[in-house]
Amino acid sequence: MEDKKDSPDPLPQDIQSGPAIRHLVDTFYTNVRQDNLIGPIFEETVEDWGKHLPTMYRFWEKLLFNVPDYDGNPFQKHLSLPVQPPHFTRWIELFTQTVDDHFAGPKAEEAKTFARKIASTFQLRMGLKPENPEWAVPNYTRG
Repeated sequence: MEDKKDSPDPLPQDIQSGPAIRHLVDTFYTNVRQDNLIGPIFEETVEDWGKHLPTMYRFWEKLLFNVPDYDGNPFQKHLSLPVQPPHFTRWIELFTQTVDDHFAGPKAEEAKTFARKIASTFQLRMGLKPENPEWAVPNYTRG
């Protein structure tokens, strides 16, 4: 009898519209909800995860695939949250780790770039200085 070798794990594929977006969002928010730093903020703020997650599917499909199914103001929803730069840093870390654990390719890289830009822009608009200078939005001046 021949020993069957375990087949290697398939290489991660790039993010695609539909089920891959749902997997990304579901996995990310599972990680967020279990996180000691940002989990409590999300648990206190999100009243209905069954409604929130589909909104996030539409948000990321619009960003990554130009699916015109999201219409919202994410900054406005986050403006009143008790967040500081360490919260944004952790959010980016969790998002990046989730993407890297499950996906690889141009859309995966684009998603991570969008996440850093979102966090940077939110912090700038909230008057916060990002912990990681690489994530800061450049301060343009006339001169």
